[in-house]
Amino acid sequence: VQLQACGGGLVQAGGSLRLSCAASGRAFSNYIMGWFRQAPGKEREVVAAINRSGGSTAYADSVKGRFTISRDNAKNTVYLQMNSLKPEDTAVYYCAADNIRGPLIRSPGQYAYWGQGTQVTVSS
Repeated sequence: VQLQACGGGLVQAGGSLRLSCAASGRAFSNYIMGWFRQAPGKEREVVAAINRSGGSTAYADSVKGRFTISRDNAKNTVYLQMNSLKPEDTAVYYCAADNIRGPLIRSPGQYAYWGQGTQVTVSS
């Protein structure tokens, strides 16, 4: 599966952005989808994940209550709605896909497919 992320940009603290990740290739609904982020000098970290049907989601503690992951299997797209953004949310955001069953929250190394990153910058 090939992934293409978009939707990043520059936003003021307290603002919102919606990231999208479009998939092409094999059946999108076979994949668990995740969003990760990586800030300069830091390791890539999980932000959110969603199961194949979209009925189950999981979030990093740092974004709970502010970010929402969702998917539209008919459109082969996963979304990350980001509200109440903070300067510490500034990072390159990546979407990822994996078709191995297991916990939703998993390390970057456990995802087989990655999109290119999209930059999110939150100004104070």
